[in-house]
Amino acid sequence: MSDDVMSIEIPPSGLQGLLGVPAQARGIVLFAHGSGSGRLSPRNQRVAAALREAGIATLLLDLLTDDEETDRANVFDIELLARRLGEATDWVHLNADTALLPLGYFGASTGAGAALMAAAQPKHRPAAIVSRGGRPDLAGDVLEEVRAPTLLIVGSHDPQVLELNRRAMARMRCEKVLSIVPGASHLFEEPGTLDEVIRLAVAWFRQHLGTPPA
Repeated sequence: MSDDVMSIEIPPSGLQGLLGVPAQARGIVLFAHGSGSGRLSPRNQRVAAALREAGIATLLLDLLTDDEETDRANVFDIELLARRLGEATDWVHLNADTALLPLGYFGASTGAGAALMAAAQPKHRPAAIVSRGGRPDLAGDVLEEVRAPTLLIVGSHDPQVLELNRRAMARMRCEKVLSIVPGASHLFEEPGTLDEVIRLAVAWFRQHLGTPPA
C-alpha cells in the first residue's frame, strides 16, 4: 500500500475505507467489492493504484462491518450494499478533499449489482461505472434507471456471467459497452488479463469523469 493512501471510517455505519487522492485529481472512483472480498483485495488494489497513477482518486471500502459479514445473507443483500455505497458517496461529497471531484463506481462480482443499484438513485448519479466480472443483473428493475456510461468487462472463459451481462446490457438505456477479455476466467487470474482490465477501466474513467450524466 502506498504512502498516499489513508485509512478512513465512514459514518453512520462505521465502514472502513482506504482513500487515495493524487495531486490535482480529475475525479474519484469508489470500489464496491464482491462477496468474500474487501478493501484489501489484491486485484482491486492493483486497479486502484493504476487509477491514481492516471490522476484519479480512489476509495476502496468494505460495504459491511466485520459483524455483518458473518451473516452470509448480508453478503448477497444487494439493496443493503447499495445503501452503503450511497453512504460512501455522501461522505465523498462532504469531504473537503473530494467534494468537487466527479465520481465513478467500480464494481466487482456482486459489487457491480450494488454499484448499478446505487447509481440509479437520483441523488447519487455517478459520471461513469465499470463492472469487472460483475453481476449487473442483480440490480433488478432499476437497471433501466441507470444513466451513467457503463463499461461491462467479462472474461471469455466466464460464459455464465457473460450471458448474464448480455441480458442486463439489453435492458440498460444508458451509454454501455461490453468488453470481453480473451482467455480470462471470472477472477482474471490468467497472465495479462488483469492488465487488460486496468487498461480498459483507466481509459473509461479518463474519458467520462467530468462529464455530467444525462
